[in-house]
Amino acid sequence: MRKKFMDENFLLNSKAAERLYHDYARDMPIIDYHCHLPPAQIAADTRFDNITQAWLYGDHYKWRAMRTNGVPESYCTGNKTDWEKFEKWAATVPKTLRNPLYHWTHLELQRYFNVSELLHDDTAERIYHTCNALLQTPEYSVRGLLRSRNVALICTTDDPVDDLSHHRHLKKEGFEIPVAPAFRPDKAMAADDPLVYNQYLQQLEQAAGISISTYDDLLQALKNRHDYFAGQGCKVSDHGIEEMYAEDFRESEIRQIFAKVRSGQALSVTAIRQFKSALLLELAIMDWEKGWVQQYHLGALRNNNSRMMRALGPDTGWDSIGDFSQARALSKFLDKLDSQDKLAKTIIYNLNPADNELMATMTGNFNDGSVAGKIQFGAAWWFLDQKEGMIRQMNALSNMGLISRFVGMLTDSRSFLSYPRHEYFRRLLCDLLGDEMEKGEIPADFQLVGSMVQDVCYNNAKSYFGWE
Repeated sequence: MRKKFMDENFLLNSKAAERLYHDYARDMPIIDYHCHLPPAQIAADTRFDNITQAWLYGDHYKWRAMRTNGVPESYCTGNKTDWEKFEKWAATVPKTLRNPLYHWTHLELQRYFNVSELLHDDTAERIYHTCNALLQTPEYSVRGLLRSRNVALICTTDDPVDDLSHHRHLKKEGFEIPVAPAFRPDKAMAADDPLVYNQYLQQLEQAAGISISTYDDLLQALKNRHDYFAGQGCKVSDHGIEEMYAEDFRESEIRQIFAKVRSGQALSVTAIRQFKSALLLELAIMDWEKGWVQQYHLGALRNNNSRMMRALGPDTGWDSIGDFSQARALSKFLDKLDSQDKLAKTIIYNLNPADNELMATMTGNFNDGSVAGKIQFGAAWWFLDQKEGMIRQMNALSNMGLISRFVGMLTDSRSFLSYPRHEYFRRLLCDLLGDEMEKGEIPADFQLVGSMVQDVCYNNAKSYFGWE
């Protein structure tokens, strides 16, 4: 019997899967431990004027699809009206069949706006006005959108120079959904361009309240900001790097390298890698000292289109999967910290699916029994947070480690309408397990399997990160 498109049993292909999802997974709260939501909009409890602002502003997933569909840039990041941009997106949606955007688009319309119509040219204007009318109501402010999806905690992504004033405002106000910062020091490591790097160090000097003339000054400035973040409830660091850096170096070499780049001189490729290796270790030790969780997003080849990078800047949809050699340096980095007994709880996210089993086995090398799931093979992310990518990540983790200790899904999104991605993941998890229950490959014990589902959806993350 043919199933109805995206009904209540969407992606659930067995009775066991249906029961696991509806009875165990569906109503679990969401801990979004890595996202790019703007804390300023949460603090202001922003209301969007229309769905284009909520849906298309900053969403490079949609921009990439629109560009591929032949839509000019003026309708993506340019000066066309919000309606004109939405109209072009609506015309693109039917062309996204078999892309996760087709599922996400219609899940978000259903879950937030109770719209079950398919989005296309003929329905665009009606859906646009329906969504816009709801967005004007108090329940559809950004806080209302978070409440509607049962979000229990949000962890934003913040540079060391950020003053975290919006986080402080939210805490003082007593907003019931905690919004915690994450320490993202990528720019402090990015010594590739001396001009840009020194401009950033001026900001870091101001934020840290010290002059940065030497490498030791840099470490102290980062330590000051690390301490400040901890005082504002931060328990997580995050690094978006192509690959792990684990070059050999001497402290004297790093001081000389920093002095060179601080004076505006370009560094060799070897010197850049040594500098990043040294600083990454120092930051990891800071995390260990405070009992933080450190996250490493590995494998993205960013800003491939230099012309559009110059025109639009980063994070506008010109990135791809990279094919970096990950194993040896990652092993060396983790082993160096472990050998000093200074390896913090760690999540490794992988962008190249060819490396899934590599990552799943690598994390097992450094689980020492001190914490359940101490070293995690993180959720499928970015180009992999789709049906096949999630299933492949879960299968690799199951086969090489313990999916029962997995901390589950995250949005990694800039959109307040992205929380159905958690539902998407939960449905796939339940379908995977339900299918194996019905095949007799795992016990038909709903208390056993259902409790594991709830752990992966929520309980593991709550325990692992230590958020109350």
